[in-house]
Amino acid sequence: QVQLAESGGGLVQAGGSLRLSCLASGRTGGTKAMGWFRQAPGKEREFVAAITWNEGKTYSADSMKGRFSISIANAKNIVYLQMNSLQPEDTAIYYCAAGLVATMTHNEWPYWGQGTQVTVSS
Repeated sequence: QVQLAESGGGLVQAGGSLRLSCLASGRTGGTKAMGWFRQAPGKEREFVAAITWNEGKTYSADSMKGRFSISIANAKNIVYLQMNSLQPEDTAIYYCAAGLVATMTHNEWPYWGQGTQVTVSS
């Protein structure tokens, strides 16, 4: 199985930036994509961004396009989520995911990290 560990969350003022990291380990090459989701209290888990390993093709949610960007480190064992111009509505637990396909549907991702809290103050 793939093991995922997120880091980089914290408290930031509105308009600020954070970079989240997801370290992937235990991969056998069976996964082709990694992604980020977020979940606020009382809300459904929401797609943020995804990236494919081989092509490096990126996808992002319309509401976050232009502010958030996903990328993979050169070693291809770390995926980043760069978050700029953060707003209070971005406050959520952010989860890293891995799977066979880049999809917006969280139920279709088999591997998940435990999440990292992002809090944006006014």
